[in-house]
Amino acid sequence: MFVGLLLQTLFTPAPYGDLARIGRISDHDFGWRIDPPRVDPALLRGVPLEQADILVIGDSFSATHRWQSQLAKAGYSVATTYWQDIDETLCDDFDHWLESGGFRGKLVIVESVERIVDFRLERSRDCRQMKKPLVAKPEVPSPPLDHVPGFALNWEGQIYAGFLTQRCTRAAIAGKKRSGCDQQTHARAVADGCALFSNRRCEMALFLAQDEASRELTAAHAAQLQAFGQARGTVPILWMMVPDKTTTYLKPAHSRDFVKAFGDAGLGPDLFAFAQQQKTAMRDFYMPNDTHISMQGQLVLGDRMVQAVKEKLAAPRGG
Repeated sequence: MFVGLLLQTLFTPAPYGDLARIGRISDHDFGWRIDPPRVDPALLRGVPLEQADILVIGDSFSATHRWQSQLAKAGYSVATTYWQDIDETLCDDFDHWLESGGFRGKLVIVESVERIVDFRLERSRDCRQMKKPLVAKPEVPSPPLDHVPGFALNWEGQIYAGFLTQRCTRAAIAGKKRSGCDQQTHARAVADGCALFSNRRCEMALFLAQDEASRELTAAHAAQLQAFGQARGTVPILWMMVPDKTTTYLKPAHSRDFVKAFGDAGLGPDLFAFAQQQKTAMRDFYMPNDTHISMQGQLVLGDRMVQAVKEKLAAPRGG
């Protein structure tokens, strides 16, 4: 039995998508199969805060520096810091915090994925003072794979990893629960899936269960963003709200009241509509085995942000 489990694990590919890894689901079935575009490493490296035109405050959707590379390519110098480094909070002394950290640039881009916006705004609602200093490291914190992983024996997997992967993959495809399988990951059928995704079982993709259960963002959330921006007197803020993968592929009307209010207030680009366009313009706009936008998707996202930055900097101040 030991030998059988070992052999099964050795020939089970190590997961390379976060949803596949969490759910113990096979990337043989759900892994992306399109090599990502190469990006000049010089465009990926951030600059010191005092030299930055643009400060990005982002989450894992900004951690590869891929979309920011398009800003750098367009001539902007960019520094990036992360929500996790500032307690997921924006506070009333934001302008002072920027100045104390050495930022003297033109614009702040605040990026957040849809599912965490409510949490971050709730934490920020009554916050008076930023607790953590502004720090922006130049290195890419989460370097992505630069090619589709080839076959390799899985020596790093636990002895029963192959067995569990087979068990959990079958359960996910069948929509069933099995012991040892993390229910944070769901496999869902996607209309025209093989036109949208490159994985072998392309009629389905993996989704985060939390997305399916999350409540919608509302016009009140947009109003809070607007109020925060209007209260800042030094540097304009461009809000970059990234839709959940579930919203993009399964529930396109999710958070629609927020999206309308956000657009009416001119807070930032409508990335919900943008994602609807791009999901059919390319395969793997979001990766089939991951919660995140793919590297090719991030580059077109970066192009959209370049456009939004130019529009924001050309407009009179107003929030």
